[in-house]
Amino acid sequence: MVSAAEQMAANTSWSALGKATDLRNRILFTLGLLIVYRVGTFLPVPGIDGGALRDFVDQAGSGIAGMVSMFTGGALGRMGIFALGIMPYISASIIVQLLTAMVPRLEQLKKEGEQGRKKINQYTRYGTVLLATFQAYGLAVSLEAGDLVTDPGWYFRASCVITLVGGTMFLMWLGEQITQRGIGNGISLIIYVGIIAEVPAALAQFFESGRSGAISPALILGVIVMVAALFTFVVFMERSLRKITIQYPQRQVGMKMTQAQTSHLPVKVNPAGVIPAIFASSLLLLPTTISTFAGEGTSGPVMSTILAYFGPGQPLYLLFFGAMIVFFTYFYTFNVSFKPDDVAENLKNQNGFVPGVRPGKKTAEYLEYVVSRVLVLGSAYLAAVALLPEVLRAQYAIPFYFGGTSVLIVVSVGMDTIQQVQSHLLAHQYEGLIQKSQLRGKGKGRKKRGAPARR
Repeated sequence: MVSAAEQMAANTSWSALGKATDLRNRILFTLGLLIVYRVGTFLPVPGIDGGALRDFVDQAGSGIAGMVSMFTGGALGRMGIFALGIMPYISASIIVQLLTAMVPRLEQLKKEGEQGRKKINQYTRYGTVLLATFQAYGLAVSLEAGDLVTDPGWYFRASCVITLVGGTMFLMWLGEQITQRGIGNGISLIIYVGIIAEVPAALAQFFESGRSGAISPALILGVIVMVAALFTFVVFMERSLRKITIQYPQRQVGMKMTQAQTSHLPVKVNPAGVIPAIFASSLLLLPTTISTFAGEGTSGPVMSTILAYFGPGQPLYLLFFGAMIVFFTYFYTFNVSFKPDDVAENLKNQNGFVPGVRPGKKTAEYLEYVVSRVLVLGSAYLAAVALLPEVLRAQYAIPFYFGGTSVLIVVSVGMDTIQQVQSHLLAHQYEGLIQKSQLRGKGKGRKKRGAPARR
């Protein structure tokens, strides 16, 4: 039997969007703030030599600069006020989440409800300022070393740090406003829009290379087929679940006796999402980014050796990238997104149990056993999606950056946003049904009250 909610969700159509006033206002609010973000990517940081910067971006557009510029919506390539993007906030959030799982004091704050969550968010903002300041200063020094500044000196460094840190904090505020008053997750949507905005220029450059003969038509067709297959594979894996059967015994709630029920505990094949790929790439690309902006002539022997073996596309880079993705997938899942001990304790408090497994410690061990084996597939999937485009780009010299992390972000954010829109449409339909039922009830009541008067 299909429930009424499932039938209503199946009958939900996008034509109902025009009637859902609240949802339409949320979408317009979100689009407005995203337009503000896109405008900010074109406002340059004071003191940058525009001509030298364009030449540098043209030379390094398919390498590390292309990757970082993709995540910042092109703001890094233009050295806009949002050149750091939202990545410092994401890095600070990941670090705070990991510390929350390891530091008892932060874990206790997390359990204190809304007040504890506000305190953790405050720590995350402090961490964002520190990371953004460090990155902005390193970027300013690297720009001076690469002769991309018109008037180098401490005045430029100070103005660059203030501008970039302020841009990152403003983006963080925009993301919070979108999450609260718009539709979707604001931080994720900012990254999503930044990636999507760079796709047309990358495609134009790709097809232009094919027209000039630098790339064969067979390679163009192969890349298009690979991208379509990769998107399909990511969607399939992101929707894949491992369902663990949970039983609830017959029990009495107040004056009612509830029947025994069977439910499922869904475990995603990829519970960690795109965070392992982002965190691994951030750690591996830090020395390469600094060296790229500083210029080859200023790199010391140690940095040159690191770049020779750990540059994008190099075998050791791919090996460590894949190993770090696998490590962070397990680490983040068991310490943040899915804690077997907490899940087992919640099931025990709700009188739920896994058939054939004792509640409590045995249930936690069973959940850890199941999830650890599911993560073998999940971590391998993440590593394959992140590494396959890197290998193909290095082998066939594709003249623009295309990464698996970008595909993961685009697919996951797109799916989450569409689900939220459908949820709002479903809630709007429920409100319409409730209003109709209330009006019918009032009409019946008026007829009954009017009957005695006619006597």
